[in-house]
Amino acid sequence: MSDSRPSASTSTSTSASTEAAGPAEVRAVLRLAQPPARRFAPGLAAGVLSAFFAVALLASSAWLITRAAEQPPIMFLSMAVVGVRAFALGRSAFRYLERLASHDAAFRQLADLRLGVFARILPLAPAGLGGTSRGDLLSRLVRDVDDLQDFPLRVVQPLATAGILAIVSVAGVWSVLPAAGLTLALTLLAAGLLATFASSALSARSERRLAPLRGDLAGEVLEVVENLDVLTAFGALDARLATLAAADDRLRRTSLRRSLGVGVQGAVLSLFAGLATVAALWVGIPALSGPAGISGPAFAVVVLVPMAVFEVFGMVPLALGVWRQVHSSAARVASAVPTVVPVEIPAEPTVAGVGATAAVGARPVLELTDVGARWPGALTPGVSGITLRLAPGDRVHLAGPSGAGKTTLAQTLVRFLDYTGSYRLDGVEARLLAPAEVRSRVGLCEQRPWLFDDSIRQNLLFARETATDDDLEAVLGRVGLGEWTAQRGGLDARVGERGALVSGGQAQRIALARALLADFPVLIVDEPTANVDEAQGDLLVRDILATAKEDGRAVLLISHTPVPDDLITARVAVPGPAR
Repeated sequence: MSDSRPSASTSTSTSASTEAAGPAEVRAVLRLAQPPARRFAPGLAAGVLSAFFAVALLASSAWLITRAAEQPPIMFLSMAVVGVRAFALGRSAFRYLERLASHDAAFRQLADLRLGVFARILPLAPAGLGGTSRGDLLSRLVRDVDDLQDFPLRVVQPLATAGILAIVSVAGVWSVLPAAGLTLALTLLAAGLLATFASSALSARSERRLAPLRGDLAGEVLEVVENLDVLTAFGALDARLATLAAADDRLRRTSLRRSLGVGVQGAVLSLFAGLATVAALWVGIPALSGPAGISGPAFAVVVLVPMAVFEVFGMVPLALGVWRQVHSSAARVASAVPTVVPVEIPAEPTVAGVGATAAVGARPVLELTDVGARWPGALTPGVSGITLRLAPGDRVHLAGPSGAGKTTLAQTLVRFLDYTGSYRLDGVEARLLAPAEVRSRVGLCEQRPWLFDDSIRQNLLFARETATDDDLEAVLGRVGLGEWTAQRGGLDARVGERGALVSGGQAQRIALARALLADFPVLIVDEPTANVDEAQGDLLVRDILATAKEDGRAVLLISHTPVPDDLITARVAVPGPAR
């Protein structure tokens, strides 16, 4: 059945499907990605100690080897020997602790971040997400959220570690030979600036585009996989595969351009590491016999320490490159849903609505007076002027041509869409009730019910988690699926992805069984005959209405096909499509 619901674009540039996030929203996402100080500090401390021990290991080794060449008494070497062993063991131990603590903090924060993102999406789903490609949204919620763990692990911690180590190392070399400390500081500064500039010039744009291009590719893959049978039947598969290949090629070329920047960055750091060593030699050799009078072992330390320092400092330009990718992912996560909730999406009630829930009975009377609704972004109402009354035991047939807005009305009654006019449950305006409270009393069997790729049992249990197998078999029998379930092997039989292993009529009956398990006093059934043949459709409608009559629940049957008078208590006609 067609409806006035707007469809999402399937263009290859899915990254533009939602509005750009502002700086404040991006910062909010990054704050969620960064673990709190009490959780982040242990990993940072272990990382700093591991880097310090790496530099200290090289310095103590250089001093020990050079001093040993002078053949002093062994007692003058014992402390250096112990130091080498301690620094070697400590470097590995602190590296392990840093990995353990920092990743534990990042993964725990990632769980909080996912919950925060879902908390933003839930009030808008499903009507408020119609303009976002499902593949791109999936990429944002999975890949982009996962990429945000790099913010504490590969941005904040490396920058903090490298900065602290650089300051301590320069100070240490300066205490031995001020000129060597100055050359080390200058080469570190020059290397950081030049490597960062080279990386930004060659790969900054690529790093920012990686996340959107991954979203484009995910959208194309999902589009092809979900519509493979239709594309094949109409001979359009080759064209869609070519579009998919083009999206993959764009991602591949962007990744290669980013790799070029990383390679040049590494070359710059290696060059300046060598220059730092040469500069230390240049200022250190005269100091061996000059006024400073440094010893041979001290000379070896100031010459070799820059190698270890640059090994750690090399994380700085890499961290800045990762920062661009993380910022791009944060912007995509922040813009996964609109910053401003569309007016067509129901809001939680104000304080004035507190206590209204108690006025709604277990079997409420549903009343609509001149109700209208529209989808987010639509220029015209999807449905308007609907007036009806639905009391316990009523079975009302809502009929109208395709595109008249019947599905829009069904989405409105379960508060996926806001409304104009008056919608009351036992005399209480629905706006005064939380949307979840309305949905606890008004259930919906959709035209295309969603079935999970799991067993029949699991597809029923989420309607009532405490239901026993006897309960499940009983409700399946009530909707005419008892024998069918037994033939398929019982409740453990799988239904396939989105119900691929069951027919349209069987999917509708499973959805009805779920609604009966949830015990909705008001049940909205949207086009149950849309995916079945005429004979099966008539039988399905009779079973739905007969089952509802037995329970005394109210049913609003939405269908553009005729329904016999003996099955219903009233009819409501919806005018043609709204203009």
